[in-house]
Amino acid sequence: VQLQASGGGLVQPGGSLRLSCAVSGRNPNIAYMGWYRQAPGKQREFVASIISNGLTNYAESVQGRFSISRNIRINTVYLQMDRLKPEDTAVYYCNVRGARIGDKWGQGTLVTVSS
Repeated sequence: VQLQASGGGLVQPGGSLRLSCAVSGRNPNIAYMGWYRQAPGKQREFVASIISNGLTNYAESVQGRFSISRNIRINTVYLQMDRLKPEDTAVYYCNVRGARIGDKWGQGTLVTVSS
């Protein structure tokens, strides 16, 4: 199982970006898909998650601005990020978990929010 994250880049404050993370591999049987981020000099932190029944969870800092979704058919998870702030600048990592695949991480995609 491999994870390929994409969609990062440079955006002005107040702008939007959409991250994608595609999971390759046969029948990964994913139970959990999530996004985490790590800002320079800080520890990695939880951003958002979606589990197999569709239930979502968000960090308080992104609640109401970010939205996580998935396409089960193509094993892809998305993170729509709106009203971005400079403090959202970080490397964003996708994470998937399942009984068959264990706990897997993507390579990270850099999001920079700056004017």
